[in-house]
Amino acid sequence: MKIYTKKGDTGQTALFGGTQVPKHHIRIEAYGTVDELNSFIGYLSGHKETLLYRGILDQVQDRLFTLGSNLAADPSKGNLVLPDIRDEDITLLENEMDRMEADLPELRNFILPGGHPIVGLCHVVRTVCRRAERQVVALAEQEEVPEIIVRYLNRLSDYFFMLARRLAHDLGIDEIAWRPRK
Repeated sequence: MKIYTKKGDTGQTALFGGTQVPKHHIRIEAYGTVDELNSFIGYLSGHKETLLYRGILDQVQDRLFTLGSNLAADPSKGNLVLPDIRDEDITLLENEMDRMEADLPELRNFILPGGHPIVGLCHVVRTVCRRAERQVVALAEQEEVPEIIVRYLNRLSDYFFMLARRLAHDLGIDEIAWRPRK
């Protein structure tokens, strides 16, 4: 299989199911941002500081391919067989967040992203996830999208916030509270 087909040279692309749409279509933006998110997670998981979390990050990347395949499918083609996101995928994220948060100081303020490169990268991943979520929500206002996809992305962004806090704690990095000017 060649990597280039030249079929997209006219600004169109095909959804899974064959329907042609412009490359700027909201569905393409949604699954393209999920792909961007997956790439950032791959970058994050390659750092030694995330070694303890690599298993969950690998699972998340797999689920994002599942999610992307659902977003790339034409919803009018009801006979397509697609992998699924399940409630237990969300439960896994929630359980991981509860575990990571168990001995962290209570969060009393907004915190500024950063303090260490890996913590900052977690926040980049979190914000890309939020953007993907917003695009999927916008798509769901126009076309059919399984609601579990929005729930998964919402929980996933929370997971990356918690991972940032956990890594900061593990690395001995103080969280910097946001103190608005008065």
